[in-house]
Amino acid sequence: MLNDRTMDFADRLASVAAKIEAVLSSLLADDIGPGELARPPRLLAAMRHAVLGGGKRLRPFLVVETARLLGRQDEGVLRAAAAVELLHCYSLVHDDLPAMDDDDLRRGRPTVHRAFDEATAILAGDALQTLAFGTLAHPATHPDPGVRAELVLGLARAAGLGGMVGGQMLDLAAEGRYGAVALGREEVVTLQAMKTGAILAFSVDAGAILAGAAAGARARLLAYGRALGAAFQIADDLLDREATAEAMGKRTGKDREKGKATLVDLLGIEGARTECLRLVDEAIAGLSDLGPGAEVLRSAARFVGSRRA
Repeated sequence: MLNDRTMDFADRLASVAAKIEAVLSSLLADDIGPGELARPPRLLAAMRHAVLGGGKRLRPFLVVETARLLGRQDEGVLRAAAAVELLHCYSLVHDDLPAMDDDDLRRGRPTVHRAFDEATAILAGDALQTLAFGTLAHPATHPDPGVRAELVLGLARAAGLGGMVGGQMLDLAAEGRYGAVALGREEVVTLQAMKTGAILAFSVDAGAILAGAAAGARARLLAYGRALGAAFQIADDLLDREATAEAMGKRTGKDREKGKATLVDLLGIEGARTECLRLVDEAIAGLSDLGPGAEVLRSAARFVGSRRA
């Protein structure tokens, strides 16, 4: 039976997810926005397919709860959180393409290129990415243009050459696509910190930016986010090895098939599980000076370490 703390976290996760879903639905409405000439129906349908009605919304949850911890709760925070989710969903659309991971299922439904076609999926991903940055840059997200610029810069760094996209390139190379490659532990940790960890860490940092966090608190929260991101990727790799496709809503076992570089391969299943839990403890320890208000972020770390889907 789940204890009260777990139930409280689950309720809050679901509550934030519902609020984010509403913001995402609004951002992907039929209405033509300022500066737009038209919203092509097929493209918009593909974007909605990629974004709406699925996912735990962990990244936006981290934005919202970090900002809340620091005293900021408003519609602008939800918009920033939704922007991070738009960016994340773009990455999933492109990752699923035949040239990348070649997946047919995502969140229990056909991937965008299967539900529509490859060209539409590429354009849908492109449009989700630009919508993410447009949402962060909009005055409705924060009245201070300096804060908006810092959010845009932070997401660009986390998502781009030195972050998620660069990590994906390293991941493809590690499959041996461009010649034999053998990665050691340190190289795998760097790859995963870029591919997965950078956006998760930015999600926490975005909440701190929105709330105007002091430098010390922001540094501690960023350290939490980085440890959380590393734990999340190991947990994901363990699930790919151990969980069923039905539980995950997508094909499992593909990492081993493609020869992807993971800590599960380097450390073994039990060694990887131990490292995941160590990172969870590290993340929680990083919040020690932030008081009882940070309990929901501690619960998020425990949730990551105990994921079953």
